[in-house]
Amino acid sequence: MKAEIYIEQDGHVAELVLNRPAKLNTMTPAMFKLLRELSQEINETRSIHVVVLRGEGERAFCAGTDINTLKEYEDFWDWRNRVDYVTQIRAIRQPVIAVLRGWALGGGHELAVASDVRIAARSAVLGSPEIGLGWVGAGGTSQYLPRLVGYGQAMRILLTGQRITAEEALRIGLVEEVVDDGQELPRARELARQIASYSPVATQATKAAVRAGMNGNLDLGLQIENELMALCFAAGNDKAGAELFSTRKSS
Repeated sequence: MKAEIYIEQDGHVAELVLNRPAKLNTMTPAMFKLLRELSQEINETRSIHVVVLRGEGERAFCAGTDINTLKEYEDFWDWRNRVDYVTQIRAIRQPVIAVLRGWALGGGHELAVASDVRIAARSAVLGSPEIGLGWVGAGGTSQYLPRLVGYGQAMRILLTGQRITAEEALRIGLVEEVVDDGQELPRARELARQIASYSPVATQATKAAVRAGMNGNLDLGLQIENELMALCFAAGNDKAGAELFSTRKSS
């Protein structure tokens, strides 16, 4: 029997699978800790170049935290010091492609936003319903969603708690592609194989550079980008950078 979260690797592509379909792949504290272990394993596995994040079953990518498990925390301070599962996705160094089918709500929406590319089935539904429960999501959506779709659209989504169709998500830049139902996983795998065919030094450096720019100021982002480009020249798998500078030096 497979664990509630598991990894399957095919070549240089790893699929990270949320496996609680009967509960809409909602997350429990035990799953939080398991995801921390698996994300660390992914980062330490050099043969993994790209990660495809998906949920088992047809009904949901992930419907967020299992509200019934909140009683497992002793008090608000215990919850404050929890392992945050969205942070574990954000900590993965390799590019992450989220495959959205069915519900992607609450923490599931945050998992999608924390990923690098989102491929949605036409029937997928996204949203942040936390406002209706009297709280704010704590997986980073208030910070990352405005960077993805802009301030106004983020505020509309977060303050109304309304659900967003896949087509609307595509229009506002919340997802990158919408495909017919049943084609979302094949398309994500196709994209993952393409990215995985490139140097992992280059793909991880690109991700690090873009995120550094998003999280800091422009000057710092440009400086980090330049440093990472030098790293790619020095360590690129195809040796193109090293050969270029070696040729220049000897001429």
